[in-house]
Amino acid sequence: MDILVFFGITLAALIFITILRREYEEYAVLLSVLVGVIILLRLIGRLTELVRVFSYLAQKAQVQPDYLATIFKVMGVAYVAGFGAQICKDAGENALGLRLELAGKIIILFMAVPVMVAIFEMVLRLF
Repeated sequence: MDILVFFGITLAALIFITILRREYEEYAVLLSVLVGVIILLRLIGRLTELVRVFSYLAQKAQVQPDYLATIFKVMGVAYVAGFGAQICKDAGENALGLRLELAGKIIILFMAVPVMVAIFEMVLRLF
């Protein structure tokens, strides 16, 4: 099970980070980022399969490809903003992390506008 591998990697990193943080805070943050990237890279294969499944389902439901692409982009922005904000918080820069989260939310809002317009137009056509 992948979760046990991730748990093991995370637990080992936590031990090293705790030791490093006492003397070398900057290395502790770098190790934390590195472990996060390693976990993400190990998940890419699974994410690719998930994208394939959603694409297949969207095709069967006759959802426009642009909408599905927007959903994937929104998810990507959310995860990148969250991951980056957590790195900032780990480095003691909470305010910077909050600003990154806000930027991610605003970007997501702008990305969702075309989908929202299409939904409103569809609703208006019903009346």
